[in-house]
Amino acid sequence: MHRRLIAPGAFVASLLLAVPASADTGGVGESPTERSAPGTPGIGDPYYPAYGNGGYDVSHYGLRLKYQPETDKLEGTATLLAKTTEDLSRFNLDFLLDVSEVRVNGAKAAFGTSGEHELEITPKSPLPKGTEITVVVRYTGVPSSKEAYGFTSWLRTPDGGVAAGEPEAAWWWFPSNDHPLDKATYDVSVLVPDGSQAISNGTLQSTSSRAGWTRYNWRSNKPQVTYLATLAVGKFDVTTGRTENGIPIINAYSKDIGDTYGAARTSVERTGEVADWLTEFFGPYPYNALGGYVPNTPQVGYALETQTRPFYSPRQFANGSNVSVVVHELAHQWYGDLVSVAGWKDIWINEGFARYAQWLWSEHENEGTAQEIADHVYASRPADDPFWTVKPGDPGPENQFHVAVYDRGALALQALRNEIGDEAFFEVLKGWPARYAHGNATVGDFVAYAEEVSGESLGALFDTWLYQPVKPSAAAAEQVAVAPPGVAPKTPKSWRKIAATNSVHEHEVGHGH
Repeated sequence: MHRRLIAPGAFVASLLLAVPASADTGGVGESPTERSAPGTPGIGDPYYPAYGNGGYDVSHYGLRLKYQPETDKLEGTATLLAKTTEDLSRFNLDFLLDVSEVRVNGAKAAFGTSGEHELEITPKSPLPKGTEITVVVRYTGVPSSKEAYGFTSWLRTPDGGVAAGEPEAAWWWFPSNDHPLDKATYDVSVLVPDGSQAISNGTLQSTSSRAGWTRYNWRSNKPQVTYLATLAVGKFDVTTGRTENGIPIINAYSKDIGDTYGAARTSVERTGEVADWLTEFFGPYPYNALGGYVPNTPQVGYALETQTRPFYSPRQFANGSNVSVVVHELAHQWYGDLVSVAGWKDIWINEGFARYAQWLWSEHENEGTAQEIADHVYASRPADDPFWTVKPGDPGPENQFHVAVYDRGALALQALRNEIGDEAFFEVLKGWPARYAHGNATVGDFVAYAEEVSGESLGALFDTWLYQPVKPSAAAAEQVAVAPPGVAPKTPKSWRKIAATNSVHEHEVGHGH
């Protein structure tokens, strides 16, 4: 995935964040109009100062799109339902395509662009705090021609295009408040030429054809983060089914992924089985739709937990079937999608748990227990390996998708399991998604929750395994029964499969995991 330490414009944005978004002086007789101010061009995330926006909260995105695969031209009308959280004279959306008109509550609004991806909107009249607003943005553009910070998250394919990236993908296809703190429901209606299909999140409500074009109407009826919204247009083989618990499944496979087709299909077709198995550990599956899709995107190697329907690069199946990566992405439906990060520094509450689910699957498949894998991870990396300098609890934007966030992150969970015992540990795993369902949380929230459930003080344990930029000492490992001294751990049978999914977090053209 692409990564930059300091994005151009980030310093300016961080300065702007230091200014209160609304200067409420409390002056006598001051009207909301007089005290309104522009919303900030960032939501306040220190990893990505310009991502998201201040001053409002979106509840629903209605996207009506037309896409021509031959030219990569996208035309759209986005209708956002939102509510102001402060008095606003102006507000921003994150977006890259060319805008022709903006309306706020029916009236034309002035608009312009700034920074790398800011669409600035000035409504006809200032908006008092607590105002329900409907924002309509008409736009067009060729997503593959647009870059921000020197990269694109739009994946052009021979038969269309794909929006799938983390932490950003929305800018290339719809205007949004692009940060996990602002979740919303979605209706995505896409018109494509006959012979092409449009894949998105949630349930396929209907399709209709007229005059050489077919419209696909998708609905996500539960809150969804912007980076978890996806769009793929191309020529797909589509399969349908239901989980044992009755959840409808729609999977899609590009017709032109060559020799990886069979391995992709034998992996992703096990989605229902894996999701049912994960409910034993994480509680009921949280959504009303399920699936996965494998487009022809060899330019990237990652997979991504796009809500209800994960994206998989065909490269994930280059060496054969890879159910482990399906386990990883489906675990994210609870850990990452249902409960999302409050800030990007909290990435461990997504990745450490999705990796640990792979360890549990290894145990399920009799290919090595979670304990054996933990022992291997600890023993196989010497103390001077840079792996140990990465702090999973706050890795920094440059290391957000480093393998240590995954493997050391899962190692921390095995340490927790050994410390508090299986009964409390699995109660934590199942209780956490329910506690913060459809919301956001921090690493600190998880530590507090684990302490609440176990009745133990766990600050020192998490400090050792998540925050110290050194390999935990042999004594610290022994204390939580990891890699007992004098025993050389064997390489678990599943390790090659698990390690093969490390490209899940490659720093390539766009992000994913």
